[in-house]
Amino acid sequence: MNTELKNTLAQADLLKERLQSARPLDVEALKKIQAAFEIEYTFESNKIEGNTLTLQETALVVSEGVTIGGKSMREHLEAINHAQAVEFIKDIARADIDVTERTIREIHALILHSINREQAGRYRTVPVMIVGSQHTPPQPYLIQPQMERFMIDYKQMETDGAHPIIIAAYLHDKLVEIHPFIDGNGRTSRLLMNLYLLSKGYTITSLKADNEAKRAYYTALEQSHTEGNHEPFYLLVATAVKKHLEKYLGIIEG
Repeated sequence: MNTELKNTLAQADLLKERLQSARPLDVEALKKIQAAFEIEYTFESNKIEGNTLTLQETALVVSEGVTIGGKSMREHLEAINHAQAVEFIKDIARADIDVTERTIREIHALILHSINREQAGRYRTVPVMIVGSQHTPPQPYLIQPQMERFMIDYKQMETDGAHPIIIAAYLHDKLVEIHPFIDGNGRTSRLLMNLYLLSKGYTITSLKADNEAKRAYYTALEQSHTEGNHEPFYLLVATAVKKHLEKYLGIIEG
């Protein structure tokens, strides 16, 4: 593990300790802060995949049930579905339930609810290619064994004492590499990452969708999947977690 990644993880740990020891906020105030973070996360995650709703429009669709003129039904459903998936991972994290293949399929089913009923929560049965990537996901007959191996390896990382942020990043990275679904792999992988982060006491973490951040995100994934160099992606995730902890603390500490 390189020095920058080690330092970033150490800084994130210190920030998490500060968060856990911070003076408890009024329940209603805390709910509003968390809701704002969750809307931002839904907006950023959907924007990465091409959804054109703005942050404000996403908030109106999710929180107020407003229909935005000029935006497709799919874009509305993507916002609503993602928000419901966030509630689902929060429930799973609070219950301290281990991540399983079933958990992943349930997250995916929420993402594609009313968008693609036939494929929601089901592994793909056809080969796929990823536009702009040299990585070719496994053939359909390899998905099940690779997913099973994925779950074994993640549990082994826990046994070996890997840092929670590294495990969360690995869960995202590996799921995208296997690409088990026809659609919704990116959103599902980011939700899986956040499920693990929440279960370990971290805040919801958004990976930004502006052009520069999106390019860095895809470049790091490409390095991981084609060169076997995982650290750039792990550092990208660790940096995002640290920045969100800083932002969260900045709000609650005044």
